[in-house]
Amino acid sequence: MKNITYKTVFSLAMIFLMAASGCKKSLDLLPQDQLSEVAYFKNANDFKTFANQYYGYLRNFNTSFGDNPHYDGRADVFGGGGAFGSGTNTVPVTDGNWNSNYTRIRACNFLLEKAAAFADKASIAQYIAEAKFFRAYAYFDLLQLYGGVPLITKTLDLESPELYGARAGRDAIADQIVADLEAAIPDLPASITSTSVDFGRISRTAAQAFLGRVALYEGTWLKFRNGDATRFNNLLDKSAAASNAVILSNQFALFGTAASNALGGNSTVLGDSAQKYLFILENPKSNPAGVNKAANHEYIISYRYDDIIKVINTNISRQGTQIGPQQKFVNAFLCQDGLPIEKSPLFQGFQTYGSQFANRDNRLKYTIRILNGYYWYGNANFRVTWLNDAADNANSTGKVVQIGGYTNQKWVSERNVPDTKESEDYPVLRYAEVLLNYAEALYERNGTISDIDLDKSLNLVRLRANKTMPKLSNAFAATNGLDLRTEIRRERFTELYYENLRFDDIKRWHSAGTDLVTNVGGSAYGNAAGFVSPWPVSIRFTGTQAQLGPNQLAPVPTNAKDANGNLILDNTARTFSERNYLYPIPTQQLTLNPALIQNPGW
Repeated sequence: MKNITYKTVFSLAMIFLMAASGCKKSLDLLPQDQLSEVAYFKNANDFKTFANQYYGYLRNFNTSFGDNPHYDGRADVFGGGGAFGSGTNTVPVTDGNWNSNYTRIRACNFLLEKAAAFADKASIAQYIAEAKFFRAYAYFDLLQLYGGVPLITKTLDLESPELYGARAGRDAIADQIVADLEAAIPDLPASITSTSVDFGRISRTAAQAFLGRVALYEGTWLKFRNGDATRFNNLLDKSAAASNAVILSNQFALFGTAASNALGGNSTVLGDSAQKYLFILENPKSNPAGVNKAANHEYIISYRYDDIIKVINTNISRQGTQIGPQQKFVNAFLCQDGLPIEKSPLFQGFQTYGSQFANRDNRLKYTIRILNGYYWYGNANFRVTWLNDAADNANSTGKVVQIGGYTNQKWVSERNVPDTKESEDYPVLRYAEVLLNYAEALYERNGTISDIDLDKSLNLVRLRANKTMPKLSNAFAATNGLDLRTEIRRERFTELYYENLRFDDIKRWHSAGTDLVTNVGGSAYGNAAGFVSPWPVSIRFTGTQAQLGPNQLAPVPTNAKDANGNLILDNTARTFSERNYLYPIPTQQLTLNPALIQNPGW
């Protein structure tokens, strides 16, 4: 069954893991753990209790919903990219990402060392595997951020020579991550049912899904930098095999599909709107059909919240409406004939506010607020009856009648819930990504992908909310002049929006030269004189309803316009260069350990 994780940090484990002061050596060392030597790790339950803290390492709303090193806002999804996305960031003195990951690695190493001295290793095999999984999880974060880093696989004290060691090469770090995951997989539970007391711990399929992500990332990173073909093909093979193992396990399914119903619960009752309600799914009524979290078999690893004992404590719904997707993102959605807007005869153009949304991929209307005759809701303008009746409509935010830009609706609750009290789960890794990872790994490994493999992966994702859209096939691509790589990447762009994967995708594809160029959108309100629309991102203006009416924008925006007549909120040219594909090592670490070498260009 699916793995959904709670943040469970026990007080005794916290004593073990209290970080040392910032003046200590380069790996943010922890104190000596004399207490554990005497009073802990006496039985298997002690190892389990210590391992519980690892689940707090997972990405969650509090660490990932706003700006962070993997943030979609640094890419070409929404916002102007900021200093990091535009390539104007500088070398920091300190970096909490470096420190926290090494603190976590030390906690994993600590358990592994105690396990080595424990007689009944069979009774703690699962917790040894969890320590290896989370060590891999932390090292993968470091790899994505900095490339090669110091490789530490044992606990250190203040006299350990490794404190002054050089960075390991990128290959060595990647090999350690893969080795840890491959060693962990056999000793993790094959599945964990929702009735088990261990529901929420990492399972074998969860580790396989994560291996699929890791190997795809590193394989494509090397491929698009002309790396060793034998090495990157091996990684792509590992990615495809790991993702395929998850698919064949039949433990997961896309929410809103018959396959999901077969695993329990009825999510198909939501129809195509399951694409929307998946991301605001709570145990209190959060959708018209009252479907709850028990019907979600899509989240493989997630950070789990509860409406009573563990609310999010981050302003999810209100913050979500402050995000404005760029027009590039909106234009990426296909038309219902499976063709991009520049090829499809179904595309109605930009002449009116609503014309651009007609005949489009249904995921578009479940991702952003569009002019389509619908009423819109939020946690302040919530559903009353869930019937789309007069009471619902009267309490809604109304219909969109004027668009000066696009605004997000993903993660925005429709129920009556106070700010910060939402309790939807955060998807660290969901089944839709596994399917897309599988398709991409096969294509990049072989330069082709069969229709059979497209049907068992990418087409499932595409057709979840588009039952009548043509499948992507080799014949369809050839007939319509489509590039399969472009279409595979398009699916990731539209499906995984606002899940903090796009910036990392651009980095591994080495595609900033085409994906991160001049910005034509921004996420701040009113950062251009005369632009007063309550929407944060520009749209087509010249010659359209926005300019000519009815309901034209007033006063007339004074923004500059691009060659297509789009209003520009941010025309800063990005200076993202080769050095920006990795973050710089903080200067404090370079001072503490002179053997560390700064990343190229910094």
